[in-house]
Amino acid sequence: MLDQKAEHHHLGKDMRQTIINRRFRYVDINATGILVAINIAVFCLTEFLFPRLTYTLALVPSSIYYGHSWWQFVTYMFVHSGYSHILFNMLSLYIFGRAVEHRVGSKEFLLYYLLTGTLCGVASYIVYYIANTNVVLLGASGAIYALLILFSALYPRAVIYVFGIIPVPAPLLIVLYFVIELMGSITSYDGVAHMTHLFGLLFGLAYMLIRMRMNPIREWRR
Repeated sequence: MLDQKAEHHHLGKDMRQTIINRRFRYVDINATGILVAINIAVFCLTEFLFPRLTYTLALVPSSIYYGHSWWQFVTYMFVHSGYSHILFNMLSLYIFGRAVEHRVGSKEFLLYYLLTGTLCGVASYIVYYIANTNVVLLGASGAIYALLILFSALYPRAVIYVFGIIPVPAPLLIVLYFVIELMGSITSYDGVAHMTHLFGLLFGLAYMLIRMRMNPIREWRR
């Protein structure tokens, strides 16, 4: 699925040591695998034992507004709605997350994943609130899209095999995803959280620019 042809470069070599972008000490504890295990455990709980727990953990705008269920901004990314949903999300999380974690370390990886995923939830909630729309938002896709754009900057020569067949350079895939999710956010009513995916790309970009001092476009040109 993935052919990594990456040039090694020092991450954040021009990074200034400020509070915002101070580097963590590098450790690699396979936090990706832990996240996958948590997602699978939550899926088993909601799918087989406590189905109504889904509505407690998923992001439901009315529950946040009226019930002050603020935890949903975080927990929604650990809930999935079916076998294919969790299968594809967990495959993507492990493949791209593990590669990212290996390069930046477990602490940076966890901060990036949890922060971008939470911000995707907050931004989606704001849009739903303004539009006076109530939904059940769940899944790790927003944070995974954030991982994809970071992966493309860390491994600019990587080739991703879409559907396991079609080879697409990682930077080109990000551009295609951006266009697809932008158009989907405007025109599609297929039940897919295109807007949350788009937020994942945007918050991932913001994190790289602000904290990591990394411009993905510059990395793509290497």
